[in-house]
Amino acid sequence: MYVFVDPLCPECWSLEPYLRKLSLEYGRFFTIRPILSNYLSPVDRHTFHTPQKLKKIYERTAKRTGISCHTDTWDESKIKTPWIASLAIKAAELQGKRLGKIFLRKIQESLFLKKENITEKSVLMNCAETAGLDLEEFKSDLHSSPAKKALQCDIKLTTEMEIDYIPSIVFFNQKVDEQGIKVSGIYPYDIYVRILTEIMKTALIPSEKPPLQNFIEFYRVVSSKEVSIVYEWTLDKAERELKKLQLKQIVKRIPIKYDSFWKYQDK
Repeated sequence: MYVFVDPLCPECWSLEPYLRKLSLEYGRFFTIRPILSNYLSPVDRHTFHTPQKLKKIYERTAKRTGISCHTDTWDESKIKTPWIASLAIKAAELQGKRLGKIFLRKIQESLFLKKENITEKSVLMNCAETAGLDLEEFKSDLHSSPAKKALQCDIKLTTEMEIDYIPSIVFFNQKVDEQGIKVSGIYPYDIYVRILTEIMKTALIPSEKPPLQNFIEFYRVVSSKEVSIVYEWTLDKAERELKKLQLKQIVKRIPIKYDSFWKYQDK
């Protein structure tokens, strides 16, 4: 699965629960490869000198998807060079695709939950540390030729696959002569399962999902909406289950407009 994203795009952030659920239930059948395509983002299409337009984009997306993000980010943030965040993700990927994905998530959390400027070096270094990267190696790779070349490859791949909207997912099977299936935007979860089934040409049995505590321990930070999507619970039930873990001091609540996020508490 090629997933075309922009770390500053709220709709890409809203896709995350569906990708996590797919990985939990059917991850044994596929790998996810994030492709950075920030120049296609509805965020990027607006000048960063008109933050109120960007604030409205965040507000509309949060209301529509229920996945919250700080809409006042653009009142406080001084993001002028958004491509630096994408370059940092490619630098993180030089230490391995898995760490690159973790770093991408930390970048998104910093922007959408903490209202941080994810183009500042101090913020990037903190994300790198939280993601478990080698900090000296990351610092060296941040503006390196390999990182820049990797970002250019993502841009080239976006053009070659005729991606005109993000987020987009392109599903491929192992037969190189068969065309992939492209899905632009966010759809109900069963659409992704249906496409995966079509690609695999067989009925798929989902893996059993882990207990909620294990899920949060693995991902470290999750939202109430995300839990409701992954476990197919109502939002009220997701909140009740999360509050039980809060009472046991297993998670800490991070209240955000439209939603709540929950951070796993290390003993």
